[in-house]
Amino acid sequence: MDIVFFVLGLATLVGGAELLVRGASRLSLSFGISPLVVGLTVVAFGTSAPELAVSVQSAMTDRADIALGNVVGSNIMNILLILGASALIVPLVVASQLIRQEVPVMIGFALLLLALASDGVIARHDGLLFVGLLTAYLVFIVRQSRRSNQVPEEACPAEFCAPKAWDDHWAIQSLFVVAGLGLLALGAHWLVEAAVAFARHLGMSELLIGLTIVAIGTSFPEIATSLMAAVRGQRDIAVGNVVGSNIFNVAGVLGVSGLVAPSSIPVHASALSFDLPVMIAVSLACLPIFFTGSRIARWEGALFIGLYAAYLAYLVLAAQQHEALTTYGWVLAIFVLPVVTLTLLVVSWREWRAIVSARQQRECRG
Repeated sequence: MDIVFFVLGLATLVGGAELLVRGASRLSLSFGISPLVVGLTVVAFGTSAPELAVSVQSAMTDRADIALGNVVGSNIMNILLILGASALIVPLVVASQLIRQEVPVMIGFALLLLALASDGVIARHDGLLFVGLLTAYLVFIVRQSRRSNQVPEEACPAEFCAPKAWDDHWAIQSLFVVAGLGLLALGAHWLVEAAVAFARHLGMSELLIGLTIVAIGTSFPEIATSLMAAVRGQRDIAVGNVVGSNIFNVAGVLGVSGLVAPSSIPVHASALSFDLPVMIAVSLACLPIFFTGSRIARWEGALFIGLYAAYLAYLVLAAQQHEALTTYGWVLAIFVLPVVTLTLLVVSWREWRAIVSARQQRECRG
């Protein structure tokens, strides 16, 4: 029955997120919010609705380890697995605004999470700070969009923003939002209960379940949206969805979870020493990857997927206290990570030199 409820929970979460995103996107457009902002906020945040539902449900029922693990695991998966898989389908285009603005915001929230969690808890005032910063960020990008003279229509996926006669009325759109929220609450309840049962049966910690099974399950909307966007040629959406979702996961999901938790969200030493630094590292890796020609090449996508596989392998070995864990950790620390870092630095240096050379040639011709 636990497996049945887990599958039902996932299906209900995906269905609820679909209804919520469709209704909220259409309502936003009805109120004059541009497709660009809808794509970077409503669509990206809407695909993170399962993470919000699961984490809030976990925090309210004193299973806060799942809440934290869900957010951290989802963010790592979004970048390494979802962007990696999307780039394997087709090289992804990265909008200059993402490089200049959204990626630094994503990195800033990740660093802030590590700083606030250094005392071992995410307290209610920490959650309030996250929610306040997220609100300020949303207000800023909405005003920024209204100041923009040109708004690319392709910034909002057609399945969410294309006009349809039958759902063009605000009442139907509102009904979608309400129904989506209801399905998300129900799916989150089923998924959390099943995940806790899995943890007990398998002898795994709730943090590990949140980092793996729950994180992968609640990331289904991001997977579907980014992969479909890549297949359809909407390559900037595949990237923007991931970056926007990661911002919302930290500031919105953990912020609201911290506010509704009976006391606070505990942060285990293993999360402070390993999982949170990994999340920050993969966020920082986006800068040189995105900087190289404002695109994510197939080999870079394959690199991301390989790193995610290595991360999952470490989690499994750590959960089993396997004798190979120490050796595997040293291999990652001494060989794999330095080689990856050096590769990204060299590629970024070459790209920067190419940009400088091209600029000098234009000045000479001018």
